[in-house]
Amino acid sequence: MAFDLDMIKKVYDNYGTRIEAARNVVNKPLTLTEKILYAHLWQGKASEAHERGITYVDFAPDRVAMQDATAQMALLQFMQAGRPTVAVPSTVHCDHLIQAKVGADEDLQNANVQNKEVYDFLASVSNKYGIGFWKPGAGIIHQVVLENYAFPGGMMIGTDSHTPNAGGLGMIAIGVGGADACDVMAGLAWELKFPKLIGIKLTGKLSGWTSAKDVILKVAGILTVKGGTGYIVEYFGEGAQSLSATGKGTICNMGAEIGATTSVFGYDQKIAEYLTGTGREDIALLANEVKEHLTGDEEVYNNPQEYFDQVIEIDLSTLEPHINGPYTPDMAWPISKFAEAVREHGWPEELEVGLIGSCTNSSYEDISRAASIAKQAVDKNLKVKAEFTITPGSELVRYTVDRDGFLNTFEKMGGVVLANACGPCIGQWARHSDDPNRKNSILTSYNRNFKNRNDGNPNTHAFVASPEVVTALTIAGNLSFNPMTDFLTNLSGEQVKLDEPQGLEMPIKGYAVEDAGYQAPAEDGSMVSVIVDEKSARLQLLDPFKAWEGTDIKGLRLLIKAKGKCTTDHISMAGPWLKFRGHLDNISNNMLIGATNFFNEKTDNVKNGITGEYGAVPATARAYKAAGVGSIVVGDENYGEGSSREHAAMEPRHLGVRAILVKSFARIHETNLKKQGMLALTFADPNDYERILEDDIIDICGLNTFAPATPLTIMLHHSDGNAESFSVNHTYNEQQIEWFKAGGALNIIRMKQNV
Repeated sequence: MAFDLDMIKKVYDNYGTRIEAARNVVNKPLTLTEKILYAHLWQGKASEAHERGITYVDFAPDRVAMQDATAQMALLQFMQAGRPTVAVPSTVHCDHLIQAKVGADEDLQNANVQNKEVYDFLASVSNKYGIGFWKPGAGIIHQVVLENYAFPGGMMIGTDSHTPNAGGLGMIAIGVGGADACDVMAGLAWELKFPKLIGIKLTGKLSGWTSAKDVILKVAGILTVKGGTGYIVEYFGEGAQSLSATGKGTICNMGAEIGATTSVFGYDQKIAEYLTGTGREDIALLANEVKEHLTGDEEVYNNPQEYFDQVIEIDLSTLEPHINGPYTPDMAWPISKFAEAVREHGWPEELEVGLIGSCTNSSYEDISRAASIAKQAVDKNLKVKAEFTITPGSELVRYTVDRDGFLNTFEKMGGVVLANACGPCIGQWARHSDDPNRKNSILTSYNRNFKNRNDGNPNTHAFVASPEVVTALTIAGNLSFNPMTDFLTNLSGEQVKLDEPQGLEMPIKGYAVEDAGYQAPAEDGSMVSVIVDEKSARLQLLDPFKAWEGTDIKGLRLLIKAKGKCTTDHISMAGPWLKFRGHLDNISNNMLIGATNFFNEKTDNVKNGITGEYGAVPATARAYKAAGVGSIVVGDENYGEGSSREHAAMEPRHLGVRAILVKSFARIHETNLKKQGMLALTFADPNDYERILEDDIIDICGLNTFAPATPLTIMLHHSDGNAESFSVNHTYNEQQIEWFKAGGALNIIRMKQNV
């Protein structure tokens, strides 16, 4: 179950040598980010300086982590690679498929019954290929990784967009699609465009109602949901060193909401204390030996403007608690201005549900601070006005906070403890509502609040705050309540004020657990069978995608011209669709059903260019595919933001979509499209988006000379007989062009394994 100490020793043995070799090439002081990246160059090669934001570089990550919803497709792909075992330490975590409905015990029992064939598949494929398996109920992947696997200066990829959570322990941890994970597990290099760098200097120290969550809520307001795209965010300064390790994890986790490749903190005393407190003192001792390499050079932090592409400074001493939302995690409101914003925008002021926990905020510190507010509701005779749920991040945390009485405190307040799983954060929640058509408000300590995400209801206004602020506003039942200044009336008619939250970074008695939920793989997996029922509705073995036909792609029909925000939740919804994550054909029935059609402002309603009839997006795509006609999807800015789910790329590929043409892409989704042999194209002139009409027939020209940095051409054939063309850009390098030609990266992996 525990960390692989021998692997970490090997990483640290060559750490300084690799960094110094790179330093000799670039000839300048290095940031922490650069040190970790240079230490993980594929085969230690530091033969050239890497131009930020332009150069693609091969890396060798130390490990892979997969959550159950994305692991299904990742491992179905890995099974095709022809390897007997994974090349790097890898784990699977069963956290996404448990629906929060009644309470922890019953919900977990129901999940084990409903998802048995999926869990059995994941357990057996893990057992066969040397992968550690964390059973349902063990906890949320990112919290479990933080407690067991993250280590300073390491590099990890994970099939979930919040993999950067491990940056709280000084690790470069990056969310990827399953095809990327498959590459690394197969022993191949992992490719990343060398990122630009944002440095965030933290000064001062948090106090009172302000928490680490407010740091990233503030940053999201500054940078927006796409301001971090192509960047790694590095936090430094005295303020950074004052934050707990789990607080650092919260900040890195939600860095996914600004589009950042990942976020990272340097190794310090707080990280060493957390490693020791979670039974990893040996790692702390090893890290101490190379600690000069686990933080940026002094010259960098003294003159950050010279070494980062962008620098932001935040004074923690003056930072206010924030509440962000609704519908987007970057709409940031200091709590002193939030009540006014609620009234000005006409958002439902009554708070119906408060939810704390998730992978972002379910540490011992988070739970203890929230419990200190919950205890006041009991002690001060306050009636709690809204529903309240608690989602522990792991069995280790749950068992420990239960032992220390915090869960009992929440229950006295009227709270319901849910299973150690993602639950409502990803829409796995049976919301209790008397009228789903009524506009309503909920407040969570989660990371995302896109429309429809938490409960599938477009009328729900979801806001994001720290666990302690969520708890306070839940007691009040009103979004306009400011716990720093306002009073509440208790059941005796007295005016009472909530005291500032109190908490502990780690338990005084230490962490404890009876069964953490880990299953080690077989020593020899050669005799282990992985069985997938060919009649299963939930699991389906994959067939390779077809290679490029060697010509320009002509005669494409417009499947949909998506208007506005189109996240991976819009492209491939979670919630009830999670059960089909291992069955490509069945889950493809949710493809783009959440996207808004530019031409009629409706969702899941597009015109079939052959019949002229309007219908569902997936059905229309299937009709084109059956007729032997390819299709194209057109989108707006930051297309594919949000979750790393590669289903959002595989479903269009499966249903005959040949290209995605947008104003701009979110990083992970663009890579996922490339991996699946799709064309990911951007308008050279964003105004050309307006030129595409509903009945157009579209050609993509220039593919016979497809080359890096060389634009392609889109030819539009309008229904009135006129035609026009314009240039489109792409970011394919030579290797990625080979992925396209082969029909997908997996086809190349398979060919290499068969050589």
